[in-house]
Amino acid sequence: MVAVESNEREAQLRALIEKISAYIEQFHGGAVEFVSFDGRKLKVRLGGACLGCPLLPSTLHGWVEGTIHQFFPDVEVVGE
Repeated sequence: MVAVESNEREAQLRALIEKISAYIEQFHGGAVEFVSFDGRKLKVRLGGACLGCPLLPSTLHGWVEGTIHQFFPDVEVVGE
């Protein structure tokens, strides 16, 4: 049962990352990619216009992490 819950959470996180990425891509030219999820820690990779942008840390921690914490407050978000 725990594995099923973990798989469901991962699927939900993937779907949320896709929505966040679509928004960032449409309005800012950047992207967010799901890398991995171990049940507690979510790894993401920023790309597109985010690469080399001085606001990348703000986008990662403020926008991506903040949005994920609204729905998954116990998930740690880290960039790769």
